[in-house]
Amino acid sequence: MPPRTLKALLGSGVAAGVLVPVVLWADGATRPGYSLWHHGASQLGTGERGWLQTANFVLGGLLLLAFAAGLRRALRGGRGATWGPILLAAAAAGMVVAGLVPTDPALGYPPGQSAPATGALTTDGVIHQAAGFALFAGLSAAAFVLASRLGQHVRAWVVYSRLSGALIIGFAFAAGIAYRLDTLGLWRPAPAGLLEHLSLLTGFSWIIAVGVRLLRGHVPGAPSTSPVGAQGSGPVRPQAG
Repeated sequence: MPPRTLKALLGSGVAAGVLVPVVLWADGATRPGYSLWHHGASQLGTGERGWLQTANFVLGGLLLLAFAAGLRRALRGGRGATWGPILLAAAAAGMVVAGLVPTDPALGYPPGQSAPATGALTTDGVIHQAAGFALFAGLSAAAFVLASRLGQHVRAWVVYSRLSGALIIGFAFAAGIAYRLDTLGLWRPAPAGLLEHLSLLTGFSWIIAVGVRLLRGHVPGAPSTSPVGAQGSGPVRPQAG
């Protein structure tokens, strides 16, 4: 694969990591009736300007899929080189589906639309929920699977990746619990939205960090014969670090 193509694929991860959270927070902060504290990220795919989040999720998912392909090529073999990209591709697919199939109304959003009866989901709601699970579980699992490879020579990367994986799934589960408590009237307004946004922010921050590291030529455990990026005027060969 030409070095420029590989750089573009790896750069797609950085682009996704910036695009998705920024659009989510900017849209949420300016959407009438929407609360970043209360409402989940998926709710932005409904109601006014719902098309914006549909585009955000689909484009972000495609960029993440490209990053998974670049990651597979950059690692080329060894620990995490197969399952890491596969898990990221699963997360990317989940994001695309979540964008194309909007969730059900919930917690009073969109205004004027009623949520399904307690405990009930429409077919779209079930599909969207499954896609969301693939997104959060895929990002979390990828961080765990790649932790040892990324931290092969820098121990801090092991800690950072594992902590990110734990926080991604931890925040996601906490968001689900908060949502349930809210629908039962036990905690209103519960911070379900904030927790879900934090899960996504943690995951995409990790994607940015990994992408930047690989673009700088740091490919732990890779042979030193294939350039990954450029530094100055010449190619950088993968090096441990």
